Amino acid sequence: MATAKDSIETVNDPYELPGTGKTVGILGVPLSYGQSMAGVHLGPAAIRVAGLAQQIAKLGYEVNDRGDLPVGRSPTLPGFDEKLKYLTDIYDACERLCAQTESIVEAGELPITIGGDHSIAIGSLAGVVKAFRKRDQRLGLIYLDAHADMNTPDTTPSGNIHGMPLAALLGYGAPELVNVGGFSPKFDPRCCAHVGGRDLDPGERELIRKLGMRFFTMREIDERGLAVCVDEAIRIAQQGSGDYAVTFDVDVLDPGDAPGSGTLVRGGLTYREAHLAMEKIAEAGGMQSLEVVEINTALDVNNRTAILGMEIILSALGKTIL
Repeated sequence: MATAKDSIETVNDPYELPGTGKTVGILGVPLSYGQSMAGVHLGPAAIRVAGLAQQIAKLGYEVNDRGDLPVGRSPTLPGFDEKLKYLTDIYDACERLCAQTESIVEAGELPITIGGDHSIAIGSLAGVVKAFRKRDQRLGLIYLDAHADMNTPDTTPSGNIHGMPLAALLGYGAPELVNVGGFSPKFDPRCCAHVGGRDLDPGERELIRKLGMRFFTMREIDERGLAVCVDEAIRIAQQGSGDYAVTFDVDVLDPGDAPGSGTLVRGGLTYREAHLAMEKIAEAGGMQSLEVVEINTALDVNNRTAILGMEIILSALGKTIL
């Protein structure tokens, strides 16, 4: 016969941390050639200084910090393409990054990639998708960003490749970028959801309409509420047979909360909305990789944006208030 004491003991059983028995593989990618402002290459160092590995370990995860992907820059050669700035360097880094993230997945670890500018998504996500393709599984994608990142060489107003990764991942743009990892496209647009967009170029709008990809703009988030929009984004991304990847550009946040980005756009997600989005992703389960990019230390204030980037990762890994 159960006693009151038995009931109390059952209630007070030790709480299992969200990461118990799991391992994350952290990889920094100090790549800055996809954009034009100094400082973003120090993003991986800044987020580590914020205590990333230690805080992830407190959630019960084993942490394998693999250091930084070596990134070099070749001399600017004659014929430098103003529509694809530093294409050779970015392509080289993304091919090596693809191999690295593929190996992290194959080692049974959850890849946490920290940038660097958003052009790294071309390589990091290619590697994750490639590893799951070997299992005959297809991933969906949740892409949080103030910008669409769907320009191509024909539509780009700047030539900066950090404005092109989503297009490349969907099979549009320069052949070198589209075919990183040896296959294309990486994602089916029907299994992709973009959250937080508020600064899109005309050519991007045209491609979005052509593909019919789901974009949750800030207007829709304001009208319907973030929780509803994120729930719908998760359902879209879960249509992939291997669940989904997540990439988070800190410029999706309002500049008041995240000043350390080179592409600030007013009217973004608040601090709490960002945490809510990642908490809901953690609660839903199925996240197979996570990436946080575009933390620019030269523009940050007291490492505030880097600390927020670290906190975002923790929420996505299951950290909750209670």
